[in-house]
Amino acid sequence: MDQTVETVRGSADMWLDCAYESLLEGGVDSVRVLALAKKLNLARTSFYWFFRDREELLDALIARWEEKNTGNWISRNDAYADSICEAMLNVFDCWFDDALFDTRFEAAIRNWAQQSPDITRLIQTDDARRIEVLTATFVRFGYEPAVADVRARTTYLTQVGYAATRPNEEFATRMKRIPEFVEVFTGVRPQDHEMQRFYARRQYVNET
Repeated sequence: MDQTVETVRGSADMWLDCAYESLLEGGVDSVRVLALAKKLNLARTSFYWFFRDREELLDALIARWEEKNTGNWISRNDAYADSICEAMLNVFDCWFDDALFDTRFEAAIRNWAQQSPDITRLIQTDDARRIEVLTATFVRFGYEPAVADVRARTTYLTQVGYAATRPNEEFATRMKRIPEFVEVFTGVRPQDHEMQRFYARRQYVNET
């Protein structure tokens, strides 16, 4: 887009980014065209060059959430792994890297669902997809389907609980608990080299 035009009207991404920040800061009720225009220091009418109405903007927010959080969840399940422990650690990346899985965005969408049956149904659909993909990961490594289903649900719901409650837990403390989580979720103790690769991705040095 021409820089002069973008200065006057903004861009679809600018409006969407502003909507995203407003959703995280104040919930869906704060995502209003006039409020966004004031934040961007743009004319309210500029919004309509990029979005038909507020509902289309909200739809774009939902699409961004699905693409980033659910999309990356699926990608991490599909990532190469030699063992179920390595596969589990690939999935754990989602909970330590906001570039992969935006936990604040996740919380904001779930808060939105409290006042929207449509968003509630959407979240239920995405939760089911995520669990289905994780179940398939367990099955791929030889678990019986019924066992895989329960292990996937245990893993997923524990991590959703972490994201929702945001416990006051130091990063190093949580890192030290990761091998235990892997063993609880999979029934297999991760090997040292598997943990070291995970720690390296998270830029954590295990001094024990």
